[in-house]
Amino acid sequence: MTYTRMVPTMAMAFSLALATAAFAADEYNVANGLTLNGNPLGMHGNDPVSMFENANPAQGDAAFTSSHDGIDYYFTSAEAQSMFDADPAAYLPQFGGFCAFGVFLGKKLDGDVRYADIVDGKLYLFVNAAVLAKYREDPTAVIAGADAKWPGIVNTPVSDL
Repeated sequence: MTYTRMVPTMAMAFSLALATAAFAADEYNVANGLTLNGNPLGMHGNDPVSMFENANPAQGDAAFTSSHDGIDYYFTSAEAQSMFDADPAAYLPQFGGFCAFGVFLGKKLDGDVRYADIVDGKLYLFVNAAVLAKYREDPTAVIAGADAKWPGIVNTPVSDL
């Protein structure tokens, strides 16, 4: 069996083996600890709406907190919070906020808002400047590869990758 035929077969077997653990894994990149609501904090407290409106990400304020899928997000204003509440999927980073290039490689690396790209209205985060530069060599391939890998690792704990 050739390497290119073996990898998809192994990936499928791995995904099937993990299907039973789907509800116990790291689906979102969250900060350690919990918010006052008792939920994990997404995007390290940065306002996801700001990623689409400013050149620089903005740190949110706990006074403007929304929960989505069991994760809390902070916003800079009631207006930003309202925009998010109307359509969370429009503002949330892809791959649960993990590094898109890491997902492309089958890993869940910390996504950092300082290293981000928006493509076709979707937010992609990266772990650092070097990885962002590597992604920029062929963003279409990286996004397509990450999109293909994500379903197989979304429910896999970080420590198992």
